[in-house]
Amino acid sequence: MQSDKLSGIILCGGRSRRMGRPKALLPFGPQTLLERMTGLLGQACGELVIVAAAEQELPPLPPGVRVVYDSQVARGPLEGLRAGLASLSEDCQSVYLTGCDAPLLRPALVRQVARLLGAHQAAAPRIAGYLQPLSAVYRLDVLPIIERLLAGEHRALVDLLRSIDTRAVDPHELIGADPQLQSFRNLNTPDDYLAALAEAGFEPPPDILAFWQKPA
Repeated sequence: MQSDKLSGIILCGGRSRRMGRPKALLPFGPQTLLERMTGLLGQACGELVIVAAAEQELPPLPPGVRVVYDSQVARGPLEGLRAGLASLSEDCQSVYLTGCDAPLLRPALVRQVARLLGAHQAAAPRIAGYLQPLSAVYRLDVLPIIERLLAGEHRALVDLLRSIDTRAVDPHELIGADPQLQSFRNLNTPDDYLAALAEAGFEPPPDILAFWQKPA
């Protein structure tokens, strides 16, 4: 079940330095990572927005998924959230933010974090003592605060969470929706990617393995 009032934003404009290849285009079973993320998030959200870097190559996306771009480069994920929020329809009430590299995301976890938002401006899971701003739900009224932070040269999403009324969500509130908390597995390195493929029951593509195994 999805909520028409909860939207989803997927950030995919990072440089993927540690991965060595664009994450959004990496195969994950029969799909790319970005295609898989739109499918998973679309089960919980009524409106989906992809935030990409200028001239970034993207895979084919489902009808209705909108792509927007950072208005300025080198302003980090906070700029990505700003661009995504600014593009949402007026009837959207809140948004779940994620990257394109969390292919074990559980839609039930997205809905649970949204339920725990209450009257707060954000609800962010707190895993191993740290807030997870890329697995959080934000209200649209944080947009002016983001713009002020960016004007002050802030780039990090955690700066936003510290500046607003954030509801920290502890693991025990989430295990009913995601018992192993796999939704928080981000793929930053080839080893991360291969481990997630194995957990999802997929074989690594031979050409991807060959790319990583070739001499530097």
